Amino acid sequence: MKKMNFWVIGLFGMLFFGCSEEASQTNAPVPVTLTFNHNWDGESITGDDLNTLKFANANGQLMSVELLRYLISDVTFERADGQSITLDGYHLIDVTRDTGLSFSLPQEVPVENYSNVSFTFGFDNEDNVDGAYLDLNSVSWNVPMMLGGGYHFMQLEGKFIDASDTETGYQYHAIRAVDNAGETQRFQDTFFTVNLGPVDLSQNTTIGIGMNVAEWFKNPNLWDLNVLGSRLMPNFNAQVMIYENGQSVFALDNTP
Repeated sequence: MKKMNFWVIGLFGMLFFGCSEEASQTNAPVPVTLTFNHNWDGESITGDDLNTLKFANANGQLMSVELLRYLISDVTFERADGQSITLDGYHLIDVTRDTGLSFSLPQEVPVENYSNVSFTFGFDNEDNVDGAYLDLNSVSWNVPMMLGGGYHFMQLEGKFIDASDTETGYQYHAIRAVDNAGETQRFQDTFFTVNLGPVDLSQNTTIGIGMNVAEWFKNPNLWDLNVLGSRLMPNFNAQVMIYENGQSVFALDNTP
């Protein structure tokens, strides 16, 4: 009888530890890659679409995209129990030069069904340190000290047909909002968290992120490039408007 008990206990132990090992392997960390796709209200934007007046914004202005690059940082995986994993670091996406469209995260992430995956558009104030990043310095990503220093969040440029039916350049640049009208500079945070929603890493370890470029010009602020087409960096109110329009720009997108 004792032998039978020991046998049953041994079998139970094997099953228990076997299941524990299987669970451990199931939740083992894996490499995760973010891919970035770009569209204009569903119409894909690639290098072949640049430098062509082919996009109509919500204000009815025909425009092109000639330069598009932007920065993300602090990718975060949130669990249903409220705990989260934040991966320190940043990544520059440059559509114009076809670089940075794929981002292998700096560390592996446990395989789980996460309730939300998010990232910061631009840098938060802790990370937005003037001159701190040699690679960003080398690609002229800096913001002049007269505008508070630190780094750009986005550069979007091109041409549009203006009110006089002339092809004119625009520069839609996003930085931390700065007001130089007073005796001292006044700032307002314009970085923001992009919440992509639930992601199950057991199904796919590549996460597609889509940017609808058209949203920068329509929601909630209808953008008139005749009025706000240049010198937006020192324009405090324009930077706040860019921040507001950015809230609806990004979404999960697994389109190849």
